[in-house]
Amino acid sequence: MRIAESELIVNPDGSIYHLNLLPSDIADTVIFVGDPGRVSMVSKYFDTIEVKKEKREFVTHTGVFNGKRLSVISTGIGPDNIDIAMNELDALVNIDLHKREVKKEHTALNIIRIGTSGGTIEALGVDSFLLSEYAIGFDGLLHYYQSEHVQEKAMQEAFIEHTDWYKEHATPYVVKYDKKLGDKLISEKVHLGFTGTNIGFYGPQGRTLRIPVQDEGFHEKLASFEYQGKRITNLEMETSTIYGMAALLGHSACSMNCIIANRASGTFSEDYQKSVDKLIKYTLERLTSWL
Repeated sequence: MRIAESELIVNPDGSIYHLNLLPSDIADTVIFVGDPGRVSMVSKYFDTIEVKKEKREFVTHTGVFNGKRLSVISTGIGPDNIDIAMNELDALVNIDLHKREVKKEHTALNIIRIGTSGGTIEALGVDSFLLSEYAIGFDGLLHYYQSEHVQEKAMQEAFIEHTDWYKEHATPYVVKYDKKLGDKLISEKVHLGFTGTNIGFYGPQGRTLRIPVQDEGFHEKLASFEYQGKRITNLEMETSTIYGMAALLGHSACSMNCIIANRASGTFSEDYQKSVDKLIKYTLERLTSWL
């Protein structure tokens, strides 16, 4: 069935609307970073770079590292940007943009987020690395899709009950990582965690500057929640949406987090850029050792 112009927007040069990319511009393994400036922090390690494109907050470099073709794309901050990036990436490989038809053969991407995060438990020190085994989304985006089959219903219902979740907020949803991909990234250098994805940086994460927050006990509720031995370990702003959209679209996804702040102890990394760089190098080496 043909997809209408209003639903699938293509630029005059044939590239997808927001990402400004052609199907040939991306590799099957894609690294997501939030900050456009962090794209070059990844691609500086590439042996060669064949594609450099950008539009708005979306910057893409595609090249080769250790003989493997990789793409790195900046998404900007937040679940809404992930909705754009995931849908348009999938369109590049699974929709014929000229015919405006879904391809008969599905292409699965490996998508790995490399980002910063704040720890919620004291045991998770700053500058440590964490792979998100589960992610709980407080943003509500996944509920706009037919997505109940990818949600961990029992876990999210236990969280709602434990926190006495405010009815005006979006219903939390829980999604799991792709274990096969995660097994390639995990090691003794990386913690396995349960990540909370927020809709904002201040109030939604319990930060108070001049506006009182709705739930002053939010962090205490997060810290005290436990389900079958799983505790919420860190907070950021993209992982649950990446996991949810990847599951719905048939892609593999994992989120690699550099803990640069610990909200429980009130500490912040003395040189988080150095720690992020170490996580980038670690992830690139692990990825290309098996691709």
